[in-house]
Amino acid sequence: MDSLLELFCHVDDFCKAFLPHWNKQLLSARRPRGRRPSLCMSEIMTILIHFHQSNYRNFKAFYLEHVMTHLRNEFPGLVSYNRFVELIPSVIVPLTHYLRHACLGTCTGITFIDSTTLAVCKNPRIHCHKTFAGLARRGKTSTGWFYGFI
Repeated sequence: MDSLLELFCHVDDFCKAFLPHWNKQLLSARRPRGRRPSLCMSEIMTILIHFHQSNYRNFKAFYLEHVMTHLRNEFPGLVSYNRFVELIPSVIVPLTHYLRHACLGTCTGITFIDSTTLAVCKNPRIHCHKTFAGLARRGKTSTGWFYGFI
């Protein structure tokens, strides 16, 4: 649990610094409708990051089996799974900013790129295909020839 506590402290410190700047940039300061969520933004972000650090592949199973049973003391204001899923969009901007600036290091000049091909059409239709003319081209991979983006 120490790693979860460290993660929460790091995320909470980030939220305390980020939220005032973000609120200044919002177009209007409308009063939020409905009641205030029982989980704060840093708690929601911590649960989402902790899911990606866990061995679970399914978020629903992670939340119901792990968070609701084992982490209830750490997060006293836990909400149902459906309500938590409704709260996720409210933390997308801060979470993206946190992952971008707090978790990624500086660029060293070495970049890894996924080289998966994206086929546009089947090979017999290459001459008729006009949608990506000039952008798509023929290529060859270990599985064969294709027409699309490399």
